[in-house]
Amino acid sequence: MHRHFVKSTLVAGAALAVLAACGTQGEERTSETRPTKAAVPAPPEKKAVQGLPGMPPVLDPKDVYAADRPNKLSPVVKGFPSRVYVPNTESDTVSVIDPKTYEIIETIPVGRQPQHVVPSWDLKTLWVNNNRGHTLTPIDPKTGKAGKEVEVHDPYNLYFTPNGKYAVVMASLDRELVFRDPHTMDIKKTVPVSCYGVNHADFSLDGRYFIVSCEFSGELLKVDTEKMKVVGQQRLPFEGAMPQDVKISPDGKRFYIADMMAHGMWVLDGDTFAEPTLLPTGKGCHGLYVSRDSREMYVSNRGEGTVSVFDFTRNKLTKKWDLPDGGSPDMGGVSADGKVLWLSGRYDAEVYAIDTRTGAQLARIPVGSGPHGLAVYPQPGRYSLGHTGIFR
Repeated sequence: MHRHFVKSTLVAGAALAVLAACGTQGEERTSETRPTKAAVPAPPEKKAVQGLPGMPPVLDPKDVYAADRPNKLSPVVKGFPSRVYVPNTESDTVSVIDPKTYEIIETIPVGRQPQHVVPSWDLKTLWVNNNRGHTLTPIDPKTGKAGKEVEVHDPYNLYFTPNGKYAVVMASLDRELVFRDPHTMDIKKTVPVSCYGVNHADFSLDGRYFIVSCEFSGELLKVDTEKMKVVGQQRLPFEGAMPQDVKISPDGKRFYIADMMAHGMWVLDGDTFAEPTLLPTGKGCHGLYVSRDSREMYVSNRGEGTVSVFDFTRNKLTKKWDLPDGGSPDMGGVSADGKVLWLSGRYDAEVYAIDTRTGAQLARIPVGSGPHGLAVYPQPGRYSLGHTGIFR
């Protein structure tokens, strides 16, 4: 483009010289004194991401979380009351917390062993995954009321394809990925897997594949979203590995996989699916949550009662916050304004509210037995990919 500009300038200059020679002496002086503006290069255009067919366009190729800024709520959820929904696996209930008062305002009976509360792709429903009850309980986040249970076998966790076409049930003990209708939950395709304990996942920047952790066999899967097919599988290079939560970096270049036995995060290039490297964080590394400005990630270390803070731009851990009196921080989410990190205390029948600026504990709230995948809702974002709230 630069060479073309120079060539064009020379041609234009020659043409002006010819015209000047044909004119009067006064015209020549005017031409000579006329200032010439320097060329201003056009700003580089952001290369559009060719996403999964039907997927909402990627807002920023350099930040997959661009839609998740503080209080940037979708019109769909703007009228919903702010709540924290806590599934209690051993009490078969969901505790509903008002984040302003830190008090439980309702306890909802659900099916056997609720593991996660999952926002639907269209943001209109919260699905409670009753793992051993083999059902999903829908909750209307506008009214807080539970609806009729839907029969779904072994729903340990639940995700949605980025185009909203399918729900993906992580059938952990059945050793299956089950693609279902995202509204009726009717089965569309069942994909058997050879690993044990499929449980968590996240999708690539373009939505065309997703990475799945297999907790009980220490493996990772790479799944083609459109083909609904496993296209890669590898065992983690650590004896006794137990991978948990999965989260993609803002630039889409790396996946981070929490490992509660390796006590850190595996850093994986999802495109090449080459062997990942381990970044130690703390004992029992478990949940991964990105800050509202996409600069940091909060890492819950369940085995030592701490939260590590990872800086994406500096590519290193910068802080570690200790919970007063210890605890077992597990799964959760970040408040809509980004100021509070909410985590369940899996083995202590409690929930923690943590200040994301200082790491100070704001509240410690008693709930039912075995609190697990709590959902903070509503949160910013255009649509949900599932789990306790992965929004884009």
